[in-house]
Amino acid sequence: MKFTKSLLIAAFAFSSVANAQEEKPSFSLTGEFRPRTELGGSGGPFTASPATPGGSTAPVGSESFIKTSVRAALNATYKNDSYTLYLGVQEVFFYGDRTQISATGNGNLRFQEAWANINLFEGGSLKVGRQPLSYDDQRILGGLGWAQQARTHDAAVFKYSNDGYNLDLGGSLNTYAGTIYPSATLFSYRDMGFLRINKTYGSLNISLLGLVTTHQAGTENKSTIKTAGAHLDYKTGAFTASANAYLQNGNRNVGGADVTIDGAYLASLDLGYKLDKVTFGLGYETISGKTDDSAAFFPLYGTNHKFNGLMDRFYVGNHGNAGGLNDLNASVSSKIAGAAVSLKYHNFSEVEDLDGTGSELGSELDLVVAKGFKGFKLVGGYSQFFEPDSIVGAKDTQNWAWLMLIIKPKFL
Repeated sequence: MKFTKSLLIAAFAFSSVANAQEEKPSFSLTGEFRPRTELGGSGGPFTASPATPGGSTAPVGSESFIKTSVRAALNATYKNDSYTLYLGVQEVFFYGDRTQISATGNGNLRFQEAWANINLFEGGSLKVGRQPLSYDDQRILGGLGWAQQARTHDAAVFKYSNDGYNLDLGGSLNTYAGTIYPSATLFSYRDMGFLRINKTYGSLNISLLGLVTTHQAGTENKSTIKTAGAHLDYKTGAFTASANAYLQNGNRNVGGADVTIDGAYLASLDLGYKLDKVTFGLGYETISGKTDDSAAFFPLYGTNHKFNGLMDRFYVGNHGNAGGLNDLNASVSSKIAGAAVSLKYHNFSEVEDLDGTGSELGSELDLVVAKGFKGFKLVGGYSQFFEPDSIVGAKDTQNWAWLMLIIKPKFL
């Protein structure tokens, strides 16, 4: 009897502890409202026709444009012991993209994210659905948060963490109405697989990434791009350093022709040093260009706006199989009157002088100011691009200014 009583007490105690350790289900509802107005002079990709979705209010060849785009989002998260479910509804629109009394929308209201992360065992989970793939400095895989629409993948990713190691193994197969989705361009794919392994050793953080993408459009012909490399971050005291090294092989479609990729490369090194309240930076990136033996390297699904100047002159829907790029840059950042202020200078040149006019591609100066207020944030900037003398017929007013309001309320 005493044994039975003791057993019941022990079972009750164990049950109480187990219930206490169970994670209580939680639900949150957040939003985002992010309008951004941009004003630019001629040059770059900025003088799009107003007939183009997301285009400007000035025709091609005009001296300047002004446009306002908006991201409006509502995000719901439910979490319990078994899984996390995330649903994000988003609309991206431009001022004036529909008439004031239109009975229909612009077709941009959609589930930007819809995924479930299922807990399989301790340290292991499977994340399935429409989700961002964003790693390290976002050079190869990034969420593209600057773009109002951002970037997501319809994918499944197995995640495992143990003893400081982080492993992500994922893939995607894009289909439409039962057929392989037409995706010959670099900016989409028929199928994709990747493996990322990450580990921190004291002050050094190392990530290894392998990515394979297959592209096919309406025929039996397909191309495969294989990208592999490493990202490193190092920090000690006031000094920071980060580096990228990637190789690309395979083949890709360029203008309807199949072109070999053989030993294309991207390499970069960025150094930073904080002196009192001012941080100084110095960086260099080189990206291989087109040669007789190989197509150029292309940084596939990263946040390319973050690199090579904010005016998006390189690798943002452009410069895809050109002479490559050398980017030597220097920056300084600090806080002034409670605002984060940064100034960065880039000097650009080609790796391969394809047209024989010289390798200079110009230089760019980017100023960004960010200030937080109670409940919202303002971010703005000004950029100026300086064309080299070798560019014939270049406009003098190659500048760009922007102002963005960010509000992220938490409803529940």
